[in-house]
Amino acid sequence: MSGSKIELHLHLEGAAPPAFIRGIAAEKHVDLSGIFDAQGHYAYDDFDGFLRVYEAATSVLRTPRDYARLLAEVLECSVGQGVIYTELFISPEFCGGADLAAWRDHLAAMTEVAERARGQGIDSRAVLTAIRHMGPDRARQTAICAAETALDAGGGWVTGFGMGGAETVGQATDFHWAFDCAREAGLGLTCHGGEWGGPDSIRQALALGCTRIGHGISAIHDPALMRDLADRQITLELCPGSNIALGLCRDWAAHPIAQLVDAGVRVTVSTDDPPFFHTTMRHEYQRLADAFGWGLDEFNRINKWALDAAFCDSETRERLRKEFA
Repeated sequence: MSGSKIELHLHLEGAAPPAFIRGIAAEKHVDLSGIFDAQGHYAYDDFDGFLRVYEAATSVLRTPRDYARLLAEVLECSVGQGVIYTELFISPEFCGGADLAAWRDHLAAMTEVAERARGQGIDSRAVLTAIRHMGPDRARQTAICAAETALDAGGGWVTGFGMGGAETVGQATDFHWAFDCAREAGLGLTCHGGEWGGPDSIRQALALGCTRIGHGISAIHDPALMRDLADRQITLELCPGSNIALGLCRDWAAHPIAQLVDAGVRVTVSTDDPPFFHTTMRHEYQRLADAFGWGLDEFNRINKWALDAAFCDSETRERLRKEFA
């Protein structure tokens, strides 16, 4: 579907087109043939396989220039989908092993790209993301990178902190130090929860102080939790195409997004790792329109909720809001 769109849940490395990764791998003489199928798409069988392929693809991105090129490619793709504002999940783990000096070099290169992209019609922000299955100690390093380059540093591009990775490893509340550090630096907080874990994983993310939840679809099984999410205006970063591709929902009609909206829960729509899940923002909107009869009014409401929840300054928020009047 056409029209302007806001996207809040997009993993930078996960948005890398396969052809881009193949090109980088060829330049570096790295054989990644095992992660692609005969058609050149990313190939995996389950979530663990997805994580392995994701990390293999990311392994060829080694320098600030690599990340600058990737960001330029991803933002260009987003512009083509009508996205006018996007928040990118980026892990300093992949940008120099969460070493602060190395992260600053990567950030400087990406900030230049982000500034140029504003002239092409897309604004962006970075949500630095800890990787849950690497444990709380590594998350501390990511939080320090986030806090030291937050808000005014790096051109104001780093505005959020979150956590992704394998949701079933450990407890979200094991990561309090990292989230407290990011909060004290003035960063917005989000956390993957309620994707592979049940409603309690969402409650743990809320206990960390998050105002947004990545995925959160298991809330549909807990009416009390849904009421709490609605009352507190917690925003769910929903990625329907991802949920369907990974087998969490049978099909589009079975996705709980419409039920969550009917329960008063604020939702947004994003693509997560689009080439891995064979989706785009236009595809997401069209399939939701087909499944639930949604039109401009429903999508404008979702985009306004996304702007309310965005980790950006008020001036940017109000400028973009005019697109959905």
